Amino acid sequence: MSQRYLPGQPQQLPRHNQPMADFQPAHFLLSVEAGVATVCLNRPERKNPLSFDSYAELRDFFRALPYASDIHAVVITGAGGNFCSGGDVHEIIGPLTQLDMPGLLAFTRMTGDLVKAMRACPQPIIAAIDGVCAGAGAILAMASDMRYGTERSKTYFLFNKVGLAGCDMGACALLPRIVGQGRASELLFTGRGLGALEAERWGFYNRVCSPDGVLSEAQNMAAQLVAGPTFANGMTKKMLQQEWNMGVDEAIEAEAQAQAICMATNDFHRAYHAFVAKQTPVFEGD
Repeated sequence: MSQRYLPGQPQQLPRHNQPMADFQPAHFLLSVEAGVATVCLNRPERKNPLSFDSYAELRDFFRALPYASDIHAVVITGAGGNFCSGGDVHEIIGPLTQLDMPGLLAFTRMTGDLVKAMRACPQPIIAAIDGVCAGAGAILAMASDMRYGTERSKTYFLFNKVGLAGCDMGACALLPRIVGQGRASELLFTGRGLGALEAERWGFYNRVCSPDGVLSEAQNMAAQLVAGPTFANGMTKKMLQQEWNMGVDEAIEAEAQAQAICMATNDFHRAYHAFVAKQTPVFEGD
């Protein structure tokens, strides 16, 4: 079995504020336009399952984003009317039954590193979800900052259906923050499907769109974020993530420091001068 999912850094990924436009992934589609990167899982014949290598390549992509000078927001979606059916039964689930404990732990740590990379990158991530969103696909959606679904999309945290705990890739930490403890418990204990209207009512979806429009609406939101103060947006994402581990007093102090940093940016000064001139500010992310 391939061991390429173990930790490692592809040399072609950017470092030190380099553009990612030339990066050509092997296991998903990537397009970059006007600051928005669109990641498309592209195995539509099997509802876009993940393999060991696609897990690792996605991890490395999101891990490189803090250094990507040409990307300020990310949209993640799937091809062929589905988002992601989770880990490939034949390419992941079967081989996992043959691994020893160190090999299993290397795998579960690697998949967790993908979520860590998504949460740590400064760019807001919007998931455009149509059709099946199951298992690891549901985790990718959960790890995004916003989620747009469709009337026919359905999300399944399937882990208990295959004899595993619901505590996979941070689900027991992140999902209750999105939908609440009781609702997260129900989804993780039962593995039942979460339909689109219920997902929107619970706060898992920010918006329910038409199947034909979900990707464009997610990309439009990403473009709106790119047009804003991208440095400050990255600070907002950072604070939303780390303040869960703080008391209120510590959070207020952390926000005071973060806001003082943002007040030293050129974008803050541009906004002031545009307001005085009764103009719309043009942010540049510095």
